[in-house]
Amino acid sequence: MTDANSQTVIAAFHAWRTEVAFADHYVDSVSDLEVTGNEPGEGPVSLRWVLSHLLEEYARHNGHADLLREQIDGAVGL
Repeated sequence: MTDANSQTVIAAFHAWRTEVAFADHYVDSVSDLEVTGNEPGEGPVSLRWVLSHLLEEYARHNGHADLLREQIDGAVGL
């Protein structure tokens, strides 16, 4: 990995960790998961909906990453 790419990865990871910390703080500060916000294109959604959606997205992208890894190392079903 070149220095420019390394710096990009470091910056992206830092931005992700900052957002995770913000989300953790927010979830800890609300009274329950039924608090609502406005999701563009969806309208009012609960925090429960948002967290469930995030779980789905992480699972989907982890599955994609696993497919890429299988193409690289040939190991399947790990």
